[in-house]
Amino acid sequence: MKPKSGYAPVNGLNLYYEIHGEGNPLILLHGGLGSVEMVEKALRQLADSRQVIAVDLQAHGRTADIDRPISSEAMADDIAGLVKYLELAKVDLMGYSLGAAVALQTTIRHPEIVRKLVVVSTPCKRSGWYPEVLAAMDQMGPDTAEMMKPSPLYKTYASIAPRPADWTRLVTKVSDAIKKDFDRSKDVAAIKAPTMLVFGDADAVRPEHIIEFFQLLGGGKKDAGWDGSGMSNARLAILPATTHYNIFESSALAPAVIPFLDAPMPAK
Repeated sequence: MKPKSGYAPVNGLNLYYEIHGEGNPLILLHGGLGSVEMVEKALRQLADSRQVIAVDLQAHGRTADIDRPISSEAMADDIAGLVKYLELAKVDLMGYSLGAAVALQTTIRHPEIVRKLVVVSTPCKRSGWYPEVLAAMDQMGPDTAEMMKPSPLYKTYASIAPRPADWTRLVTKVSDAIKKDFDRSKDVAAIKAPTMLVFGDADAVRPEHIIEFFQLLGGGKKDAGWDGSGMSNARLAILPATTHYNIFESSALAPAVIPFLDAPMPAK
C-alpha cells in the first residue's frame, strides 16, 4: 500500500512526512545527513502494527533548508508543529543519532505530546561519545561534503532533494551543530514519558555513558525483585554485533522496540 505523504508548514519550513500503516502513531526520525530512506527497514517492520510517520528533517531529504542553523531544539519544535498539523493528541517518538537527539529534545520541550520515547544510539551529553568520534566530528566541515560524494548518503540526497546543490550547505550546518557541547542530564532526569534506550554493543557511545543515561531515567539502580515490582519505566536494549553505523539495518531493532511500544502505559 502506497504511503500517504505531504509537507507540513511549520516554523517557516515545509517539512516532508510519510504515513505508513494504521494504529497508534509513531514518529520516526532518521540520522544526520539521512532521510526517510535511512530508516526504511525498521519502518516496514514497525508499520505492521501501528501508524508510522517518517520525517525528513530540516535540510535533509525532501525538506528544503531555510535560513536557520540546524539544532535539535529547533527541529524538536518542528516535530511538535507536525503533531499539531496532523491533529494528533499524543505520539510515540523514535529517532536514531541526530534524529534521536531531536526526539529527546521534543520530549523535553513538548512533554504533553509524547506518549513513549525510543532513543537509538545517541548520548545525552557530548562527552558520551568516544574520544575518537568527537575528534572526527571536530574535523568535519565544508570539505567533508566533497569527500562524501561517492557515498550512498550523497547519492540518496541527490536523487530526492529539491536542491541537490545544497549538499555542502547541509553538511556544513550539521558539522557546526555536532561540534557544540551539550549536557542534557538534568532534563533527562525530569522526563516522565516511558523511555527506551537502544545501543549496539560496538556503538560510538561509551558503555559507561549508556549506563549513566539509563540511570538518569530511573533504570539500573536496584534489583527489580522476584516479582519485578522494583522495575522502573525505563528500558535498555543492547543489540549484539551492532555499531552506530549499522544499527538501523539490524533485524533485531524493531523486534526489540515493539514490545515496549505495545506494553500498556504504566499506572500513574
